[in-house]
Amino acid sequence: MAEDRRKVVMRWDIDILVRIFKNYFTFLELTCVLAHVCRRWRAACCDLTFWNTLDLSHMRSSFIKIPQEPYVYVESRSDKQLTRTLKLSMSLSKRNTRTLIFNYNLLPTADMGLYTAKRCPDLRRLVLPGWYRLMKNKGLFNAIRFCKNLESLTMPSIPHPNFVFSSIAKNCKNFRELKEMGPIELLFAQNLVQILPNIKVLSLRCNSIDRDALIKILDELKSLEVLNISHSYLVVQKLEKNKKKLNIVKEVDDEIMDKASKLRQFVTCMKHETCVMCQRTEKDEGIMRWYKYEEGLWKADEINSLHL
Repeated sequence: MAEDRRKVVMRWDIDILVRIFKNYFTFLELTCVLAHVCRRWRAACCDLTFWNTLDLSHMRSSFIKIPQEPYVYVESRSDKQLTRTLKLSMSLSKRNTRTLIFNYNLLPTADMGLYTAKRCPDLRRLVLPGWYRLMKNKGLFNAIRFCKNLESLTMPSIPHPNFVFSSIAKNCKNFRELKEMGPIELLFAQNLVQILPNIKVLSLRCNSIDRDALIKILDELKSLEVLNISHSYLVVQKLEKNKKKLNIVKEVDDEIMDKASKLRQFVTCMKHETCVMCQRTEKDEGIMRWYKYEEGLWKADEINSLHL
């Protein structure tokens, strides 16, 4: 009985510590300071309430763009800080992280991605809008192999999405939700409908969208239920005098509306005369420069399940 009472009191003490830590300390203080004070404090820092979501959107890599792959050079100090944060987080989370969020300017390496994926076996949602270096040696492709329960992915535009989509199709049987942060071209749509035909939720907000790509998505994604193209504009390709000419269209035509009528939810906003976000997309030519705008604006989405 005495042993049982001691365990109850100890659990009560840890619950109090968890509340204090959650209300008065930052993530960095939790991982770098509090977890190293004593065993009881470390036990509190391992509580599941801290690790269901690992939000690294407050962190950024210090980098410069370069012309060769991976097209960025990241300072070693930034890599060391991110590596340390991931190792501490994975140790404390005890494989219980289900949502992992990276900042669009946080650039993990392929090794970091693989290390983290192996320690998040129950990962359901991955927000990874910046992955220049993860594409080296199929780093992301290999990491996804360990994310068997992945359901949702936020990704940037990449030249060859078939590598990522193929890994998802092969390994993530419950995958249902995708957000693309970058121009939507026909190749993207072709790969999407061919490799991930059962996707249910798709967000293409704040992008330039090839009209033919949008038509293909609406025609061939038979399981699609929710589509968001808010603050985007359409690009129509026409052949004039043997040259391709791109025309920008700032409204959704009747054909698209008719095809979208089968969806449970079709979200659109193309009010380029009055909507600030529509104007920003147009000004940035369909590739949003999120660093120019309000902090955290890139996390927004009109679809509730994708809003951070």
